[in-house]
Amino acid sequence: MARRYDCSEEKTRRHGLLEAARAVRRGDLVVLPTDTVYGIGADAFNATAVGDLLEAKGRGRGMPSPVLVGSPNTLHGLVTDFSERAWELVDAFWPGALTLVAKHQPSLTWDLGETHGTAAIRMPLHPVALDLLKDFGPMAVSSANLTGHPAPQTCDDAREMLGDSVAVYLDGGPTPDTVPSTIVDVTGRVPVLRRAGAISEEELRAVVPDLETAH
Repeated sequence: MARRYDCSEEKTRRHGLLEAARAVRRGDLVVLPTDTVYGIGADAFNATAVGDLLEAKGRGRGMPSPVLVGSPNTLHGLVTDFSERAWELVDAFWPGALTLVAKHQPSLTWDLGETHGTAAIRMPLHPVALDLLKDFGPMAVSSANLTGHPAPQTCDDAREMLGDSVAVYLDGGPTPDTVPSTIVDVTGRVPVLRRAGAISEEELRAVVPDLETAH
């Protein structure tokens, strides 16, 4: 039976975060608020849990799960060939609605889906998400909706779609917007805008003027 915790109250929030971290360590799924939409999360290094996440969404391995982190310093253990321009984007927009696609360390024992040696990584600007990530560590987190349905802005909307496939729901109130994160590919010499989102192309170009757009 799924449990839901109201994170607007400090005591309930602390208890919910503790239970969510325990659930993730067990290999279960949790729903958490972010600064864009609600996400469904699992231990990024537990292949079975990540598979359960994709199954809960009705999503195939060809659409691998992004990874959320609680600190930019976590990148040092996750990515390789991370350029100076990529770090400039991190400095300018993290925590926030910018997802960076980077080459992951070949030694990492994770299976996020068919990533072709890359990972889509973001540090969200939401206190509940950050507290969980700082406690647990990197998590595979995708929008908490069934594939083909709108991404949820409330915990209730997420629960209506995902039900008891999720062990713990952290209710942080409505998220501010339905606009997804902007995705920039930093695997090459020049950053490439892969998906327009909450951070505009103009804002990105103010930091990396040579930004290219995917065709």
